[in-house]
Amino acid sequence: MIRALVFFAFAFVTACGTDTRDDTLPDIRTGAERLVEQGFGVIDGMRVGLITNHTAVVGDRHLADILHEAENVQLVALFGPEHGIRGDVDAGALIDDMVDEQTGVPVYSLYGEIRKPTPEMLEGIDALVFDIQDIGARFYTYISTMGLAMEAAAEQGLRFVVLDRINPLGGEKVEGFVLESGFESFVGQFPIPVTHGMTVGELALMIRGEEFMQGVAALDLSVVEVRGWTRDMLWSDTGLEWIPPSPNIPDFETALVYPGSCYFETTSASEGRGTYEPFLQVGAPWADGRKLASLLNDRSLPGVRFEPVTFTPESIPGMSARPKLLGQKLHGVRYVVEDPDAVEPVAAGMHLLKVFYTSAPDEEREMLLNKGWLARLGGTDRLYDMLSSGAKAIEIINAWEHEVQAFRKLRSFYIIYD
Repeated sequence: MIRALVFFAFAFVTACGTDTRDDTLPDIRTGAERLVEQGFGVIDGMRVGLITNHTAVVGDRHLADILHEAENVQLVALFGPEHGIRGDVDAGALIDDMVDEQTGVPVYSLYGEIRKPTPEMLEGIDALVFDIQDIGARFYTYISTMGLAMEAAAEQGLRFVVLDRINPLGGEKVEGFVLESGFESFVGQFPIPVTHGMTVGELALMIRGEEFMQGVAALDLSVVEVRGWTRDMLWSDTGLEWIPPSPNIPDFETALVYPGSCYFETTSASEGRGTYEPFLQVGAPWADGRKLASLLNDRSLPGVRFEPVTFTPESIPGMSARPKLLGQKLHGVRYVVEDPDAVEPVAAGMHLLKVFYTSAPDEEREMLLNKGWLARLGGTDRLYDMLSSGAKAIEIINAWEHEVQAFRKLRSFYIIYD
């Protein structure tokens, strides 16, 4: 019931974004807030295209409305990512162009047939501004949208401004295989681990500096930094209001485990869509929840334990219209987060995936993994090969450690925050 109330409050929170910060908590100011406080200096006198969604709030207002009313800035276009400008479209659902009712400004979809702004869309624009709350996972598509928009801006000689926001997972959780060449897709655009521990502003600097996208080396890039955030802070340390960045990430706890449980999207089992606890619970018709929970808890994974659960996916408009295994009674496990700082989400996801794989009946195991989809999310075909050949979860985790260490060294050149 609580989860249901959280979801149905989503539209209200999205609309108002009320600032309920506790004065005893850190005074964190987002890039968007600082842009407004600075009188829009970095885009003063410019015609602006805003790449955004419902998370771009400043106090109790959407940034698009503020820019529309600014006397020294002309908002001429809006660009919407996956889930749309208002964040209420199911994952993977294509989105059409439209006109924003509040501002009368055209909205161009970057999650339909076109995912990179075209020259026609950018005509008459001096600067592209990016303001979207990310969750810190490589396969969360907002950063792919940012990279493609950076490429388009470079081609047209436009300024690109990132209004930075914090990484909800903090700046220290770095896990997973680094995406290999040849495995690029919209759910994996850059050679980075699954969790990278970077803000979108830091990542934009890396995309330009390492030339992850064609032609971006000469991009006129500005990052309006967050103030008051440090790398050891998770979202739960900040006191900031959680605005679900997409319908199936209703709270921070879900965002925390998502980089690992999202791998269940590549299986015939359920990742929990069609419930009010997506990604926090996974299941299958054949699974034994008690056995799975016991096997996982025996591993003493840091910061988390598991409990058996039974659920039946249903159609939830605006959240999961057509979930996998719709109407079937499923058994599985639910994450119980006990220490967010200690959780290693991708490692926990590997243990969860491995336990499901080895516990599946022979006929189910053969169909459990979608090899191609697993390679896209994992950024490599090594994950499928290791799982199917009998490698232990810890062996998979150890296999990416040298890549993670190399990435940590590389990212040190682009880190903004201590």
